Amino acid sequence: MSIGRPVWAQQTARLMVSPDSTPAQRPTSLTFSAQTDQRFFYFNDTRNSDDRRVPVNVWGVQAGFLFPLKRPRPGLTNGRPVGFRAGVGFFFTNQTIDQPGLLPNTSESITRRLRYATLNYEPFVFRHKTFEVSLPLEIGYGWSRYEHTHERPNEPELAKGHFIPAGVGVGLSYMFPHPRWFRPLRWFGVNFLAGHRFTLKRDIPASQINYNGWYMSVGPAFFLENFTADYKRWRQKRKKKE
Repeated sequence: MSIGRPVWAQQTARLMVSPDSTPAQRPTSLTFSAQTDQRFFYFNDTRNSDDRRVPVNVWGVQAGFLFPLKRPRPGLTNGRPVGFRAGVGFFFTNQTIDQPGLLPNTSESITRRLRYATLNYEPFVFRHKTFEVSLPLEIGYGWSRYEHTHERPNEPELAKGHFIPAGVGVGLSYMFPHPRWFRPLRWFGVNFLAGHRFTLKRDIPASQINYNGWYMSVGPAFFLENFTADYKRWRQKRKKKE
């Protein structure tokens, strides 16, 4: 979703909905949250000729709710007092693997198609006016399909499988500071996400397939929660004038 950025610096566009940061509008109930999530996974089974892992582009979307604090906590009470985010996600990737012999009895490149859904829990350890730090945790269930790279109408796909992915990471978001005369600047910022992903169940045990590895995402962010709060404030002022 970024323009003119290198492959390793694609964006994660974070869309969150919550009340404004003023104390009078602090959340007292669940608040909807959604985000598109484009990551780079470093699978153990995807390496170059120097035996180094190469990034695999994985696209996804997540949706859930922001849960307000039940009691004050240092570091989370200033600005937007939200304790954690929880929800579901869906990710997919189509990858061409130029590694002969990855599957049993194969000697050619294959195309891997992954689809998996996750349950997400993301507690916040720090949330201030411009910074937030979280610890995203996830576990899910996935489907895989492996096919010949070149079309072979008379030959079936090589293999199908299922796997259970899990992951733990660290998320950091920075919101641009804004002058009073130009509040829209606070709608934008930068996101960084990094962590480790592993499998609780092997996909195809007899193969060399291994989804364990690091993942990362860096890119610009759009904070819909601030846009929504400013829009509500604008509507309230307009009604008062009428």
